[in-house]
Amino acid sequence: MTKSVIEEDLTIDGNVVSKDGDIEVKGKVTGDITSKSVDVSVAGQVQGVITAESVTIRGKHSGQISCSELALEKNAEVTADVKAQTLSSEKGARLVGKVQITG
Repeated sequence: MTKSVIEEDLTIDGNVVSKDGDIEVKGKVTGDITSKSVDVSVAGQVQGVITAESVTIRGKHSGQISCSELALEKNAEVTADVKAQTLSSEKGARLVGKVQITG
């Protein structure tokens, strides 16, 4: 399994796919992300659809999230429609949108 990192000084306009790997977003992605796991760091921003088994948000996301496990940490700012099997949220995390828990 590989880990791809989108660093703070990098902006991607377009879709990002890593079928069996992990993606860590420290920069900005405007587009959809498909991966085994996605980690949006405190400085990270994603605008689009995130599809993964595991998603951890510490930064900002707007769009949609479809995953098995979703973790929102204290600095998370999420404006999205969410479909997940499990959801955990730390105090201070913000989520605005439709939430569907299927687990």
